[in-house]
Amino acid sequence: MDATTTVRDYYDSLRHGAPLDTFFADDRPEDDAIVKVGISERLVGSNAVQAGLRDQTLSTSDWVVESRALRVTERGDVAWFSDDVALAWTDEDGERREFDTRWSGTLERRDGDWRFVGMHVSAPSEV
Repeated sequence: MDATTTVRDYYDSLRHGAPLDTFFADDRPEDDAIVKVGISERLVGSNAVQAGLRDQTLSTSDWVVESRALRVTERGDVAWFSDDVALAWTDEDGERREFDTRWSGTLERRDGDWRFVGMHVSAPSEV
């Protein structure tokens, strides 16, 4: 699988409420190298990223993820991407959230699979 497919599979998993934590590299718990920045959060370290993604999957539903400008570049075992994404979901209180977002990130090929080692999602306003 290539890095572009990994990004698209991540979007599909988000849409379908499937687990997302497996898309991120799993480093030593004390390693702060893995970072995921969301619209209103910053998660540092594998454990924090994976726990945050598991919580997000449990506390949200009805995702819309519409990629508008995905660009992915691979160089050896490293890849980076950017995208403009229409993003919407329903939170556990039933409130619908909608944003035009900008995504960027870095992936690393590990044991033949692409894993995110950094991701940044931003929007003009916070949740």
